[in-house]
Parts: sequence; structure tokens; C-alpha cells
Amino acid sequence: MKLQEINKARYRNHLNKVIVGCIAALVVGSLGIAQGLIAVLPNEQGSHFHWNLAGVVISCLVIGSVLKKYKHHDFMTEVTYVWELKKQLNYITRKMRKLKAAVEEGDVIAMQIINYSYAGSRQLWQLDDNTITMEELSIWQAELDAKAREVNVVLDTEKYSQKLLENY
Repeated sequence: MKLQEINKARYRNHLNKVIVGCIAALVVGSLGIAQGLIAVLPNEQGSHFHWNLAGVVISCLVIGSVLKKYKHHDFMTEVTYVWELKKQLNYITRKMRKLKAAVEEGDVIAMQIINYSYAGSRQLWQLDDNTITMEELSIWQAELDAKAREVNVVLDTEKYSQKLLENY
């Protein structure tokens, strides 16, 4: 996955609309389905927990399928990009201990992967206005840059692909 520049205002606007839409669909869908099931299949004991649960589960499945169907729609471009970026960063984070050990040994591929992780994290944190750990990230990036200079490597986020993680 390649890093892309995205419009922060458009991203935040569309993300908020998607979140509100999902919450509204979950509330209306789960209550509507549960009430429909209770009306059609009433329980003499008065416990309708299983119908309420069924309403929530069915609503979640419908919302998930709608999001999956429309994830390539123009409205969802930025939201989908951020979801995919978070997924890539999660893959990298799971292997970070091995990657950092490999960087200490001068592994160029591990350096490229961690560089991508830092650049992606920086972008993600700026989009979400989560700048608390940016200073720490700058320190980590400086350490990585120093190690890359030491082994004479030019770091480039374009060289990252998920397939590179298979070796770690």
C-alpha cells in the first residue's frame, strides 16, 4: 500500500457521516428487527434477550456488508484509505520487535518497513489530531535515519509492500 496525500477536512467530514450513519443504522435496525421478531415470535416468559441480540447481530452484518459494498465509492475514498493504512500499520506493529532487532543488525528491508510505519503513523496521527506522541515519533525517525546513513541506505516509503513482512 502506497501512502497518499488526502484532504483532512474531507476525511473528517466523511468519517463523521459514516460513523453517525452506522450508529443510526445500528440503533434503528437492531430495535426494528428485534421488535419485529418479538411481534412475530413472542416469548411467554417475557424474556426477549435472544431477539434483541439477533437484531443487533443482523444489523451489524447488514452494516458491514453495506460498508464493504461501498468502500470503493468516491465518498468513501479517504475513509477506506485510512482503514487500509491502519491495517498495514497493525501488521507492522505485530512484527516490530523483530524488525527493530533486524535494523540493529543493519537489515535494509527492515529499515524500509519501519520507515513506512513511521511515515504512515505520522500521517494517521495528523489526520486524527493525535499529536501527543509526535515528538517521540520524531526521535524514533531520527534514530532510524542515523542507522540508515550508517549503512548508506536511502529510506523511501515507496519501497514498502506487505509481502516484505513475510521474512520477519
